[in-house]
Amino acid sequence: MYTIIFEIDLKKTLKKIPKQDAKKIIDTIDTLANNPRPRWVEQLKGHIETLYRIRVGSYRVIYTINDNTLVVCVVDVDHRKDVYR
Repeated sequence: MYTIIFEIDLKKTLKKIPKQDAKKIIDTIDTLANNPRPRWVEQLKGHIETLYRIRVGSYRVIYTINDNTLVVCVVDVDHRKDVYR
């Protein structure tokens, strides 16, 4: 099982998001502990480090995976129009 850590203040980020979407995002992040590379994940291109993204409705969860230490690091959670900026 992977440990999930956050580079962002998740509570502050989720306050901006409607509650039903925030719950889906939390549930999706929790599933990454068991399987950080589900079949619907996409690897982002053009970055120095390897970043992955998962779609949760209109929102995106951007994260990295460290297989050596079994850590998933959530880098950003935001609306799809703003997350890649």
